[in-house]
This record gives sequence, C-alpha cells and structure tokens, in this order.
Amino acid sequence: MAQVKAKELNDLTADELKEKLEARKKELFSLRLQAKLGKLEKHSSVRVTKREIARMMTILKQKERS
Repeated sequence: MAQVKAKELNDLTADELKEKLEARKKELFSLRLQAKLGKLEKHSSVRVTKREIARMMTILKQKERS
C-alpha cells in the first residue's frame, strides 16, 4: 500500500479513520508474521506501517478532542 499523508487523513471522518486504522493493524500483523517466517522481502514496510498507525492514532485523538 502507498504511504498515507497526514493531510489526506485530516480530510477523513472519524469513522473512516477508524476503519483505515483497523486495516493497517491487520496489515502490520500480517507483516510481522511474514517476518517471523522469513518470507518478508521489504523489512522497512513494518516500520512504515507502524508509523502510519501512529499518525492515524494521533489524528484520531485530535479529532476526538475538538
């Protein structure tokens, strides 16, 4: 998946953001499993996905506070 920009995430509603967050968490689980099995080709994808999850969680918290 392509990397998501913060500006794109700010335009989403809270519900859409939660859906994307759950999808990324599932993807991270899959990537970790592939890494353990030695089948992961791009190890940087784990780090990128973790950062995207953190970015989504931050924006979601900001939306909840406002």
